[in-house]
Amino acid sequence: MLFPTTLVGSYPQPEWLIDREKLAGRFPPRVRAKELWRVPEPYLAEAQDDATLLAIRAQERAGLDIITDGEIRRESYSNRFATALEGIDIDHPGSALDRSGHPNPVPRIVGRIRRKHPVEVDDLKFLKRHTNRQVKITVPGPFTMSQQAQNDFYQSVEEAAMDYAAAVNEEIRDLFAAGADIVQIDEPYMQARPEKAREYGLKALNRALEGVDGTTAVHICFGYAAIIHSRPSGYSFLPELAGCSCSQVSIETAQSRLDCAVLAKLRGKKIMVGCLDLSDMAVETPQQVADRIRKALRFVKKEDVIVAPDCGMKYLPREVAFGKMKAMVEGAKILRTEVV
Repeated sequence: MLFPTTLVGSYPQPEWLIDREKLAGRFPPRVRAKELWRVPEPYLAEAQDDATLLAIRAQERAGLDIITDGEIRRESYSNRFATALEGIDIDHPGSALDRSGHPNPVPRIVGRIRRKHPVEVDDLKFLKRHTNRQVKITVPGPFTMSQQAQNDFYQSVEEAAMDYAAAVNEEIRDLFAAGADIVQIDEPYMQARPEKAREYGLKALNRALEGVDGTTAVHICFGYAAIIHSRPSGYSFLPELAGCSCSQVSIETAQSRLDCAVLAKLRGKKIMVGCLDLSDMAVETPQQVADRIRKALRFVKKEDVIVAPDCGMKYLPREVAFGKMKAMVEGAKILRTEVV
């Protein structure tokens, strides 16, 4: 099918599950933030399962072709995995500057980073049990995790990034073995810190993908629209991903009004074209979605375009998120009638 539709990863969690006001009133958690959950611990896993089912059904009703678990069980896209690793002191966090420039509590590295056990495999299995469509699951990238940590062990952050990469590689292999159709690595800090990304970020990313047999994606963005309000008109780190062994690259175009000419530098990759502006609570029309995708089609072959939001939908009201998903699906339908 041309123009398959999917989420970047996250979908809004219900108000009965998580305190959405508290979630929106702080920077995305890098350490655990159990105080955000409304459901007591003995019942939390069951409640998260129920909310994940709601997210799956919402995606199916909207007509998405590739389904995620909505990252419903996560307080942020990265902290569930990052705090499950050996070598991290989760009881005594460190501090690091967020991409906004503000300090934020972060995992503190006190020993060799290793993956102790699969972190998201059960989440994937749950997703596969409850949909018959293609499925995608996301993992935080090694470069981003290295920037979201306080290094009290390694001689350099690059060394930490490479061990993060080894842990991510093990997780990705297990996710494909468990039946994932697509595994996406989230690397927003490659855009936020391009100099360091050029120095060792791509090396770490390719280590995370080393020997992986399956369809892989990398998401690179300007940050959640609810947190980072201003957008540059272009990426500071994007053409470099031509040197990444991933199959797909996920980018934002809507809020930033990206000049899509840069996508010509990623020939050979499928492009997940972000076409929903998550800073705007107005639901796009299908024609608006189609217009945004057409801008990318000047530089990307139609068979290489995947239709998606700009970024994760975590912070949107649920009714807005559903409306935008539906518009995205209808916009893709418009394009299919034009090119067939």
